Amino acid sequence: MPTDARGELQDGQFEYQSRKDGRVVLTWFGQAVTTLAGKEAERFLARMAGLHDYGAQLLVAHATSNFRRGNERAARRP
Repeated sequence: MPTDARGELQDGQFEYQSRKDGRVVLTWFGQAVTTLAGKEAERFLARMAGLHDYGAQLLVAHATSNFRRGNERAARRP
């Protein structure tokens, strides 16, 4: 399992919600980042079973696929 080298996952920034239709929504500070469906959602939920807070944070962060890379820049104004 990956590690949190910078210590940023201690404050619980990632969460997940399992929906009735089988989809899993991954959030970062309350904003939806990624939605998993089908077999991918089933695998994710199976891996989450039995994990505590820190391990769950690592798994959700890994499942978001490094979403922040490249889109941190402020929008250009005309």
